[in-house]
Amino acid sequence: MLAGCFLAAMPGGLRAENWAHWRGPFFNGSTTETNLPLTWSTTENVAWVSPLPGVSGGTPIVWGDRIFVSSPDAAKNLALLCLDRKDGKVLWQKTVAEGDRDNGRNNMASPSPVTDGKSVFVIFGTGDLAAYDFSGNELWKRQLARDYGRFTIKWHYGSSPLLFEGKLYVQVLENMSASDDPQASQAKSDREAYLLCLDPKTGKNLWRHVRLTDAREESQEAYSSPIPVASASGRSEIILVGGNYTTAHSADTGEELWRCGGLNAHDDPYWRIVPSPVVADGIVVSCAPKREPVFGIRDGGKGLVTDSRIAWTFREFPSDDVTPLYYEKKLFVLDGDKQMLTCLDPQTGEKKWQRSLGLREIFRASPTGADGKLYCISEKGTVVVVSAGDEFKVLATIPMGGERVRSSIAVSGGQLFIRAGLNLYCVGKRAID
Repeated sequence: MLAGCFLAAMPGGLRAENWAHWRGPFFNGSTTETNLPLTWSTTENVAWVSPLPGVSGGTPIVWGDRIFVSSPDAAKNLALLCLDRKDGKVLWQKTVAEGDRDNGRNNMASPSPVTDGKSVFVIFGTGDLAAYDFSGNELWKRQLARDYGRFTIKWHYGSSPLLFEGKLYVQVLENMSASDDPQASQAKSDREAYLLCLDPKTGKNLWRHVRLTDAREESQEAYSSPIPVASASGRSEIILVGGNYTTAHSADTGEELWRCGGLNAHDDPYWRIVPSPVVADGIVVSCAPKREPVFGIRDGGKGLVTDSRIAWTFREFPSDDVTPLYYEKKLFVLDGDKQMLTCLDPQTGEKKWQRSLGLREIFRASPTGADGKLYCISEKGTVVVVSAGDEFKVLATIPMGGERVRSSIAVSGGQLFIRAGLNLYCVGKRAID
């Protein structure tokens, strides 16, 4: 659909598919890259290792010979780093905001950057949103907390920005009843959840759509990111999941086209949403929280579609935290708490296979699909490589080490980019000079 926008020439005349968004070139965790490594260690089959100033759940973003990562530093500054693809050296580092804070295993640097190949955009949990060119020159900067109120999300803001059809989208699905927040800058009546659309060249608003919900308290919050879809009807949509609903919005105006409920059958005020939506050939996949079902929703509806457009539900080992992967016409759902991976037919919800990853470690990073393989990484930095075929098979288990590993594995130019603790690993053959 959009692959042509994400191809770039590599050194030596090679062609690489860029990883410009946290879920890759197709916004679903997959890439068409091949000839990827199967086995490695922290020293073997590693092109380079680059130390990072802090831990972050942000996924590395790769375009051509540049890699971008968001990170806190020891002084609690929040920074965007640009690394040289060839050797991992830091080309520039820009402080975007101050005041990193931890809460549980999350911090203010969880969102991933996004790039269009000319500029790179990054947002932090402080509400600071900025754009830079590839040389590190600041193009513009916004402070959304000053414009619309401090983000009120219990475990800190984690949504990554989206570039789609020449527009920049930012989702803020927050707690509008957070009267117990002593640092809140606005009264309860002034809080709004919204989808913001900006001109990426100037940072100025094109529109801001207030997203309504009847969810209560923490269930209003979402850590998911907006995902685009060009629907069968020809209209471009932005899909949001949070506040007990999946909603589709016009990419041009923000108008809500349809909404589907069912994500909080018990009306529990503490059921926040973590996984982002996935689009699989006309099916919008949404994960309900707290071990409730995964939903397959037929796109293209109008108004409230809860009773008319749900194609299937999956209940056995759903995902409370991990975004599913759509790869090679299959949907892969990882239950990160029980380490169970399920392969589904995304059109019908039919189970193809379901097996344990064989590892007693929690998974929070979302799986990556490439070269006929699935790459999954645990919070302790253990990578499990699984066949993406019709039968389950573990191909390799590789301990990388680290702590609080929540960054998904990025792929580009025959290499894997793995953020494990305070290190960024480039795994695979060294790029040709």
